[in-house]
Amino acid sequence: MSSNLVESLIGALVLLVAGWFLVFAYERTDMASSDGYILSARFDRIDGLGVGSDVRMAGIKVGTIVESKLDPKTYQAVVKFSVDAGVILPADTAAAVTAEGLLGGTYMNLSPGGMEETLLDGDEISETQDAVDLLGLIGKFIYGGGDDKPQ
Repeated sequence: MSSNLVESLIGALVLLVAGWFLVFAYERTDMASSDGYILSARFDRIDGLGVGSDVRMAGIKVGTIVESKLDPKTYQAVVKFSVDAGVILPADTAAAVTAEGLLGGTYMNLSPGGMEETLLDGDEISETQDAVDLLGLIGKFIYGGGDDKPQ
């Protein structure tokens, strides 16, 4: 009878630790709801950018990608992302898909413009820069894709 009690206590402890881990992970990954507003942007390619990816400004995380889908008419990627409520973006803000490095992750970088008008919930950023195809660039460099021939 005493071994059943010990096994039950150990099982309860394991469940408690697992529950704590889930709460910790939920809070640390910014999956919890946050106050902010939703914007969208269109790109020709968003290699590596997915739901949950960071939205950064000046290297600081200011939001998260919440949805990405293909527009069946234009064949562009439409990315919806949340921005913290305390970050007020000018209407001429630009968005770019950027890599952290050769082996790093991908995120969206916002570059604010200078207009006094601001973006509101549901607005779309029109000035965008697509992801750079690093493997394609490396391949061109290695296999001599350029036209610069010594004479």
